[in-house]
Amino acid sequence: MISEKDLSELEKIPLDERITRVENLLKDKESPRPFELGLLLALKMGQEIREKKPLGSESGDLVASWSGKHPESVVEEAIAFAKEFLLNPAKIAEKIKAGLKGDERRETKDERDEGEGPEETNG
Repeated sequence: MISEKDLSELEKIPLDERITRVENLLKDKESPRPFELGLLLALKMGQEIREKKPLGSESGDLVASWSGKHPESVVEEAIAFAKEFLLNPAKIAEKIKAGLKGDERRETKDERDEGEGPEETNG
């Protein structure tokens, strides 16, 4: 999973290297999350814009490559995330932070629950 720390480190890196890092994080994942694919797509689209290439000239191939690998719903959600990254990065950053805090709460709860087995019921 791409963490908040990963994202803050990415902000300090040139765009080409950001893309390479995200690609490397995702290359061995069987089932990447839509957010992660959306991040890669947004970076690719940002690169197209920066290089004054037609939008979709390279990123369209990326999305097409996902069609056979991932469910349509994941691809559509990834596209929505990419759009949000490009149009409203502050809002998506808040969602990431909220999601990470939710994951931390869930992990803490799971750790507590592991200590409580079914044999510990009062009856």
